Amino acid sequence: MIDKELINQLEQLAKKIRVDIIRTGYLAGKNGAHFGGSLSPVEILAVLYSCFVSFDKNDMEHRDRVILSKGHAALAHYCTLYECGIMTKADLDSFEQNGSDIVAHAKRNLSRGLDFSGGSLSLGTSYSVGVAHACKRKGLNNHIYTLIGDGEMNEGLIWEALMYAGHNHLDNLTVIIDHNHLQADGTIEEVMNTAPLEDKLKAFGFDVIQVDGHSVSELHEAFSQRPNGRPMAIIAETVKGKGVSFIENKAKWHHSSLNEARYQKALKDLGEEV
Repeated sequence: MIDKELINQLEQLAKKIRVDIIRTGYLAGKNGAHFGGSLSPVEILAVLYSCFVSFDKNDMEHRDRVILSKGHAALAHYCTLYECGIMTKADLDSFEQNGSDIVAHAKRNLSRGLDFSGGSLSLGTSYSVGVAHACKRKGLNNHIYTLIGDGEMNEGLIWEALMYAGHNHLDNLTVIIDHNHLQADGTIEEVMNTAPLEDKLKAFGFDVIQVDGHSVSELHEAFSQRPNGRPMAIIAETVKGKGVSFIENKAKWHHSSLNEARYQKALKDLGEEV
C-alpha cells in the first residue's frame, strides 16, 4: 500500500514534468512540440522511474528498459529523465534547436536512457518484445516496459508483437497503453475503435489491469504486481493534454506551438506563478 508521503512526492514530480514539457516546448518556438500526447502519460513515467525502473549506466546489460513505442511522447520522456537525473538541463534546453539530437522523436542514446529511435508507430512494440525475449533467453533478471498509444494500436504490427509476447510467456514485459481516446485525426471511437481492449489483450495471452492513468497510487499498485508466467498489460485511462485547459482533449494540439499568452496560461493552469 502506497503511503501519503510517496503519493505527494509522485504528484509533485508529475507537476514538475508537466511544467518542463510546457517550458521546453515553448522554447522550441515555431518548431513546436507534441504537447497533447506528451502531457497524458506523465504520471505513468513519474511512477515508473521513481519507484520501479533500475537504470545503472555502469551496468547497461542488467538494467531495466523503458521503450516509447508512442514515439511522439518523447518530450515527456526527456523531461522525466531530466527530473530523475539521467539527462542534463543542457540536454533538455537543446530540444528542437539547430544541431541538437534531442528532437521531436527520440534518437537512440543509451547514456541518456534512450533505448529506441522512435517515430514510426508500432515499431517500438516489436522492438520491446524482441528485447524482452533476448533478455529472457540470457537469463537476465530485468524488466522491459513499453508505452503504447491507443491510436497506435490501429497498426497491425502491434498485434503481431503482442501475440508473439503472449505465445512466448514473456513475463519480463509490461506494456502500458496510454488510453486517452484521441489521436491526430480524431477520437479512437471514430477513427478505428479498438474496444474492448481488455478482452483482446487477454485473448493474446496477457494479464490485464485497468487503472486511472493519472492516479499515482493506482499506477503504483499496478506496477507492483508480480509476473505469473504471462506478460502484463496496463490500460491507463488518461486525458490527452492533461493539466492544460486549452490543450485537453483537443486533437489540434497533437502537435503545435505556444505563443507567449498561451504559454503563460498553460503555466497558470499547472499552478505555476508567472
